Amino acid sequence: MNQKVLQDRLKVFAIDIVRFAEGLPESLGFKTVRNQIVRSGPSSAANYRAACRGKSTADFKHKLEIVEEELDETLFWLEFTVGLDETKRTLIGPLWKEGNELLSIIVASIKSVKQK
Repeated sequence: MNQKVLQDRLKVFAIDIVRFAEGLPESLGFKTVRNQIVRSGPSSAANYRAACRGKSTADFKHKLEIVEEELDETLFWLEFTVGLDETKRTLIGPLWKEGNELLSIIVASIKSVKQK
């Protein structure tokens, strides 16, 4: 997968996360989720874009590690949402699947960079 395709997937994922958050109820627990997930989801896309413009291999690797952290945090908030309301599991399913796929790609990329 080339960088442009991955950039596009991460951007679509970020948009989907924000749209998901916009549909959450107004209760305190969901407000917490909304505030956190709208930061971490789009941050993964923005940081990957920055990684692609890395000044060195070390800079690229460091920024990929930030993407990894942000994707993992996004997955945590999706899990947390299910903990608050089990009925959200079906809605979260596609987001969870794409987030995990993206995380796997990023982790594999980090491993590849480390081997060079």
